[in-house]
Amino acid sequence: MIENRFFPEIHGNFGFGCMRLPMKDGKVDYDTFCRMADTFISSGFNYFDTAHGYIGGLSETAIRDCVAKRHARGDFLLTNKLTAPFFDRQEDIRPFFEGQLSACGVDRFDFYLMHAQDRNNYRKYKRCRAYETAYGFKEEGLIRHFGISFHDKADVLDMILTEHPEIEVVQIQFNYADYEDASVESRKVYEMCEKHGKPVLVMEPVKGGSLVDLPPEADGILRGLNGGSNASYALRFAASFPDIAAVLSGMSDMAQMQDNLSAMRDFRPLDDAEMVAVRKVCDIFHSLDLIPCTACRYCIEESQCPKGIRIPDLFAAMNAHEAFHNWNTGYYYNNIITGNGHGKASECIRCGKCERVCPQHLPIREHLKNVARTFEG
Repeated sequence: MIENRFFPEIHGNFGFGCMRLPMKDGKVDYDTFCRMADTFISSGFNYFDTAHGYIGGLSETAIRDCVAKRHARGDFLLTNKLTAPFFDRQEDIRPFFEGQLSACGVDRFDFYLMHAQDRNNYRKYKRCRAYETAYGFKEEGLIRHFGISFHDKADVLDMILTEHPEIEVVQIQFNYADYEDASVESRKVYEMCEKHGKPVLVMEPVKGGSLVDLPPEADGILRGLNGGSNASYALRFAASFPDIAAVLSGMSDMAQMQDNLSAMRDFRPLDDAEMVAVRKVCDIFHSLDLIPCTACRYCIEESQCPKGIRIPDLFAAMNAHEAFHNWNTGYYYNNIITGNGHGKASECIRCGKCERVCPQHLPIREHLKNVARTFEG
C-alpha cells in the first residue's frame, strides 16, 4: 500500500464513500455494512466519508453503529460536511455540528468540508460566516482538517480558494468521462487545485456507476486489456494524478468492495496502453451525443447571444444526460444557468444569430428547445 504524501494519517489513497450503503427494507443493511467496513479496515484502509443528508441521515447513524461502536477511534478516519439546507444563520451551525458528532458517535471529525460549494450557495456560507465558524471548530480540536467539496466551474473555485487560503483540501468530481466535459470542467478544476497547492479528494470516480455498465463497444475495449474490471480502470485513472490525496468509492455490496480493494490495495497508475483505452471509451461516449457540438464557442463569442445563453455548456450537459442519465447532469445544468446573467435554454428568443456563425451548421434553436424540455420540465 502506498504512503499518503499529503495526509500521512490516511492509509493509502482510497476511501469509503458512505452515500450508497447497502439497503434492506428502506434501512441500511447493518450486517452487510459491518462486513464491508471490517473488510475495508482489515485491508489496511481507514478513510470514511459521510454527510448529514446521505440516505436521509441514516448514513451517519450507520457509521456510528457499524464503525464507531465496533472499532477503536484510531482505526478509522471520518469526514463529514456542513450542508446548506441544515442552517440558515451562523447561530445554527454549532448545534448542527454537535448533532453530527452525536449521530456519528465520535468526539471529533478528521476532515470537515463545506458541502457542495458553487457560485450560489457560497453566498449563503459567506453571509452566515460558515467558513469562519467551522474553522473555529478546528482551533478547538473538534476537527483535524478543514476543506470544501465543490460542484462548479474552475473560476468559481479560484475565487473561493483565493478568499479562503485556510482551506486544506478540496473534494471534486473527477473521472475520465468528465475530464474534458465543458459542463463539469474536471481537468480545469483539478488544475485550479494545483495552482493553489491544495490536495484533492475525488468523488464520483465511476460517475455513479456509469463507468461500470459501459456500452458494448466501450466494454470490449477495456476487457481487451489485462483483466481489470471497468470500475478498476476508472478508480485508477482518478488516482493516477499527482495531487490526488484519496479516491472515494460509494460501495453498496461486498462484490463492489472486493473489486475496488483489488484495484487499490496494490495501486499502480494507468500505463500508456490503459490510458489510450480509456480515451477510446471517452470517444465512444462522445459518439452517443445527440448534439455534435465541438464547443468552438463561436455561437456565444461571435454572435453575442442577446440572452447570454451558454450554448456549448448547455449542450454538454444535455449530452452527459443522454449518455449517463445521472442526477448530476441536472445539478450542473443549474450551475451553468445561474450567475452572471446567463440565460436558460427556454429563454432563447430564436433570433438565429448563433446558427449563422456555427461551423457545424447545427439547428441550435431546436436543440435548445430539447434542452429546455429535459432540464426545465
